[in-house]
Parts: sequence; C-alpha cells; structure tokens
Amino acid sequence: MSFLGFLKPKKEKRPPVSGQDRGILVFENTSEVIRTESLLKAEGWKIRVMGPPPEIRSGCDLVIEFPLIEKLRILRTLNKAKIQPKEIVPVINPLLQPVDLFQIKDFGRYLMVRAANMKLTVEKDTRTIVNVSGGGCPDVPYLAKQMVGKTLSESPVPRDIGHTLCGYALQLAFEETTRICCL
Repeated sequence: MSFLGFLKPKKEKRPPVSGQDRGILVFENTSEVIRTESLLKAEGWKIRVMGPPPEIRSGCDLVIEFPLIEKLRILRTLNKAKIQPKEIVPVINPLLQPVDLFQIKDFGRYLMVRAANMKLTVEKDTRTIVNVSGGGCPDVPYLAKQMVGKTLSESPVPRDIGHTLCGYALQLAFEETTRICCL
C-alpha cells in the first residue's frame, strides 16, 4: 500500500471462500486467470487461485475458487471487464476439489516453497533466496538469475519480470515465502 493508500475509499469485504459453498472458474489460459484474479481481488472478493481437479483439467493449469453464493455478482463483474470463463463448476463432489498449489518443506536452515511446478528456496536466517527451480518456461533461467543471492526484500517481484505460467507460479511461491518468513 502506498503512503497515500489511506485516502482511497475502503472496498466492501466479500464473504470468504469456505465450506460447501464454493465454485471454480475455469479459463482457457493463464492470462485470463491472472487478469480475473487481479480484478476480483481489487473488488474485495476472497478468492484463491488453485490447481484444477483432474476431472476438469483442460488447457490452463489454474482455476479460481470463489464463494458460490456470489456467482451472479462475480459474473456481472467479469462481463463488465469482458472476461468470459470457459466453465463455472460448483464444488459439490470431493472429486471436484481444486488442488492446493503450495507445498512447503523445511530443511532446517532452508525453507522451500513450491507453487505448482516452481520452487523457491530461501535461507531462513537471512531470508536470502538460494535457489529458483522448476517449470519449463523460457523465462525461468532469467528469473533465477535476477533473484538468487538477493533477500526477499531486495529481489525483484517475479510478476514484474516474468511473463509465463512459471513466472506466475513463482510469484505465488514468492508471496507465500514472504508471508511465512514474516510470521
């Protein structure tokens, strides 16, 4: 938040994603997921980007979990922004549960956070990034070169320098690592 953030009017808080009242938005590609996530979060909805359940996996490897009771309001918001989900699926069957993107591994001195196929490893004491790996996108070596050896606060933010699904997944790992390290 900028130092002028207090001048902005507060957005209405939306109900969190919880229990049996969830749905998932399925998209054709990652760009649509990223755009939708930014839009819905800016509007105050509590959503989560997840991995799609195997039963509906097609194309994009990400879905957005949202409060099902908000379906019509969310669709109106998306329509105004000219975003059209490929599919909207209520999560009523355990087989349709979205897959959590994060796996966290504590190696003692080091912490590794995996988001989708991207891994970010930091030295816990110094919060220095010691490794970036995974994925198969062409920007992964560049992302690693820009980030390894820098602390979480010194490192460029992956979303600012990456342009692929791997860059987006690394952004999620970066945010989760920063959250964990700041607890």
